[in-house]
Amino acid sequence: MMQQNHTNGRLTDRERTPARLIVLRVLFTLFAAGTVVFIFSNSMQSGAASGLRSAAVTQWLNGGLARMGVGWRFSERLVRELGHFSEYALLGFWLMLSLRVYTRRILSHISWPLFFGLLDEGIQMFADGRGSDVRDVVIDFSGVVFGLLAALFLLLLVRMFHVLRESKTPL
Repeated sequence: MMQQNHTNGRLTDRERTPARLIVLRVLFTLFAAGTVVFIFSNSMQSGAASGLRSAAVTQWLNGGLARMGVGWRFSERLVRELGHFSEYALLGFWLMLSLRVYTRRILSHISWPLFFGLLDEGIQMFADGRGSDVRDVVIDFSGVVFGLLAALFLLLLVRMFHVLRESKTPL
């Protein structure tokens, strides 16, 4: 709770939320929400539609590998699993950055982003021709954890940059 000072009930410069922080809150929240919408819209596709999409991506990836002269090929199952992992890694990344711009105590609230890694498989049970799979839960959750760790690493790099910049003495 913020206490008001004796300047006619107005906040001082120190008490105001910086505009840059507000912009980051809006952007990171929108990116996280957009990723959730993307994931859930994929999860609500029928099994047939999802299979056609996976087959098209697999064909596109394998065509690219063939043009580069690489003899190895992606299986459709691997493409599906990499898709799950990637979209949840992106979600974990945006959720961690969102969490950080709202609070400095990220470890106290880390369960929120982790929780989202478990939602998708439940939603797929309601899509035609789809179901829940323990392997996919592990892949989704691993993706979220990877994204969280990637964001934490980025935050660490930014912090180190600021510390180094602040420690330099002016000429």
